[in-house]
Amino acid sequence: MSHVLLFILIIFTFFTLSSQHLPFINHNFIIRRPDLRGEDGGGPGGKWTLLHNSVGISAMHIQLLYNNKIIIFDRTDFGPSNLTLPEGKCRFNDAKMKRDCTAHSILYDVPSNTYRPLMVQSNVWCSSGAVHPDGSLVQTGGYLAGEKKIRLFTPCNNDTCDWVELLQDLTVKRWYATNHILPDGRVIIVGGIDAFSYEFFPKNPNKHLNMDVHELPFLKETTDPVELNNLYPFLHLMPDGNLYIFANNRSILFDYVNNKVIKEFPVIPGEKRTYPCTGSSVLLPIRFAAGKAGESPLVEVMVCGGAMGGAFFKSEKGIFDVASTTCGRLRVTDPNPQWVMEDMPMPRVMPDMILLPTGNVFIVNGAQKGSAGWEAGEEPVLQPVLYMPDEPYPAQRFVVLNPSTIPRMYHSAASLMPDGRVLVGGSNPHELYNFTGVRYPTDLSLEAYIPDYMDQGYNSMRPTIDTVGALDNEISYGQEFSIEFSVELYRPDRGITVSMVLPSFTTHSFAMNQRLLVLPISNLEILSSMSFRVTVHAPPTTNLAPPGYYMLFVVNDGVPSHSVWIRMK
Repeated sequence: MSHVLLFILIIFTFFTLSSQHLPFINHNFIIRRPDLRGEDGGGPGGKWTLLHNSVGISAMHIQLLYNNKIIIFDRTDFGPSNLTLPEGKCRFNDAKMKRDCTAHSILYDVPSNTYRPLMVQSNVWCSSGAVHPDGSLVQTGGYLAGEKKIRLFTPCNNDTCDWVELLQDLTVKRWYATNHILPDGRVIIVGGIDAFSYEFFPKNPNKHLNMDVHELPFLKETTDPVELNNLYPFLHLMPDGNLYIFANNRSILFDYVNNKVIKEFPVIPGEKRTYPCTGSSVLLPIRFAAGKAGESPLVEVMVCGGAMGGAFFKSEKGIFDVASTTCGRLRVTDPNPQWVMEDMPMPRVMPDMILLPTGNVFIVNGAQKGSAGWEAGEEPVLQPVLYMPDEPYPAQRFVVLNPSTIPRMYHSAASLMPDGRVLVGGSNPHELYNFTGVRYPTDLSLEAYIPDYMDQGYNSMRPTIDTVGALDNEISYGQEFSIEFSVELYRPDRGITVSMVLPSFTTHSFAMNQRLLVLPISNLEILSSMSFRVTVHAPPTTNLAPPGYYMLFVVNDGVPSHSVWIRMK
């Protein structure tokens, strides 16, 4: 027995001494993750739950709003949906129906898991959007009668708010364009079919109408004959205030104020990456030096998936090319940026890429063969993938997660929810609502992916934000503010991180405006055995964090809290 006790003493002494000589870890640069195990039936790799078998429409476009409601819409010319509008509300003279009293948009309430129909007036098919700093969704473009429309949806605390279509139009038609919120609060609208230009909302009232549109030759240069391959370009706002624009397989740093290309980056190796050879892109988490939110952090863009040029037309002949298996990372702020390529666990076209509060990337939806377009994709990818950008070894960065049972093909979408789940819906790879007689029927369901960090086994590690030390949760740029939170199990060697997430407008495999910043921590106080106060610095400029509403998370050793909303202004 004495030998056993001696062995235990030696082991205990070894780990005690080792822990005293651990190297300093800057937790602003490292976000850990829980082990991929669960104790509530989730098992390794998270789990799925069906929220609604049908919400009446297919989730083609998704935007989370600051009142924890999500606006969802598809298009108006699919024919009648499976959801009736309130009595007395109908649309007239649509391309498919002279009188349509069914809804093509809903407002989904996250906490109650309920929804109500909304009435969108014109065709929003393949449109784009961004949230104004006041929290209103600015939604632009579409098809036919909707191709130049500007729509607003302003959140409310009752059931009265609905779509408002402005009398003012866009200057040119915008179908398959991309929007981004800018540092000054305007929205830039870039591209679209036969639209090699950009414009702004609101417009400059001092300019003549024809001066509101600015030509962008890069869009014409990246347009493949017939197949196009540069639609829904990827836009990311850089710390210097310029825009990173990716189209087809090329990208530039663009000064939209002076209509000037600052830099052209190397061509990404491999396949085409934007619609219809649809891949996806994220701006990887923006991190700051310890203790201070510097104005020039390193910034890295990631692009995943896509298809070979010509894949769309091959699919019309029944030939489905294997999709891209690669992701590329480009550190845009380097003096001489080069793509660093990595292999995904499986090929993917039409993926959605969603930033989780931990800083990891959730890759979901899509197909293994073909391209975007009606009946142009084959072999749905049911298993999502977690990508951990901070893992030192590339082979360890991808983790294959538990599969859904629902194919999410063309016209599917995903969005981060305030509690850390991911809302997933949509899939209508047909010209109309086709529920039978096709290989991949139109899907009207909503489901949620529940990451492993939400398993009951991590309840003791999950923080709860109690207060934010700012009046009405409004944060000024560069402000130092505190967050009081409670957590049962806190290990100082594992650390706390604080992240803020700008919700995305997600459609056609791109989460427009998506942004995650890991805030520098200047102090962490222990108030009691389970109460803490962390002091952080807000981003110093609107270039780093455009004005508006953000979800704020406290993350304890890879386990995030439920978010609270803050407003940068």
